[in-house]
Amino acid sequence: MRLASYLTGDGPCIAAQREGAALDLNAADPSLPRSMRAVLALGSEGLERARAAIAKAKPLASSGVKLLAPVPDPQKVICIGLNYADHAAESGATPPPEPVVFNKFPSAVCASGEPIVLPTVAKEVDYEAELVVVIGKGGRDIPREKALAHVAGYACGHDVSARDWQLRKPGGQWLLGKTFDRFAPFGPDLVTADEVGDPGSLDIALRLNGETMQKSNTRQLIFPVDQLIAYVSQVCTLSPGDVLFTGTPGGVGMGRKPPVFLKPGDVVEVEIEKLGVLRNEVVAA
Repeated sequence: MRLASYLTGDGPCIAAQREGAALDLNAADPSLPRSMRAVLALGSEGLERARAAIAKAKPLASSGVKLLAPVPDPQKVICIGLNYADHAAESGATPPPEPVVFNKFPSAVCASGEPIVLPTVAKEVDYEAELVVVIGKGGRDIPREKALAHVAGYACGHDVSARDWQLRKPGGQWLLGKTFDRFAPFGPDLVTADEVGDPGSLDIALRLNGETMQKSNTRQLIFPVDQLIAYVSQVCTLSPGDVLFTGTPGGVGMGRKPPVFLKPGDVVEVEIEKLGVLRNEVVAA
């Protein structure tokens, strides 16, 4: 299934994307929660109810609705740095022996189609295409061999990064450089895990104004999805709807000569095999 969250005049709703149309699942099954987090918290029952609603759902009204991120209000946005060997090399870093973990605040989340806003206080804002994992079944100390059973699905993600804050502020402000508002676009849909199959074999690319800047495959991940879930869950309990940005391949702007940073008027597209295209324009604050 391809599930999406929308904001309507009646509040948020869950839709399924099929053949270019958004089907209103809450109208088809009024008992289905209107929050993606709440649907995922029901476990397999929630996804089965969504699947059953598709059969009788009608298209969502085309006016007065707004596409949201698949999970508009995740409890946690967990991110992995230096997780592709080529990106570690272009950053001048040795591939780490364990995952490098940071986070973004939920206020950084935005949808496909929403603008990325360049902060007035940041001058070197970079792009990073990423595979996003959405947690379905929560848990703590999840064994690696069972980790993929905790995944609800996947989405395209863009880890927007203010390099001047991340790298040159006192102490290196990884968190602040990564978590300006709208610095975590992801979507457009949540594609359920059964439809994606192996997350470790997906083509991933980023285009800036139509030019391909990043092109790789998730086979290049240093730490694959199951290992990341097991590692992070040693520290914190993962909850339904939590999102995990898994790292970016080589080709980021700061690694180019001369560097390429985002500017007003740019259009950034992240495309991942089986998941679709996440598209955001860039605007000045």
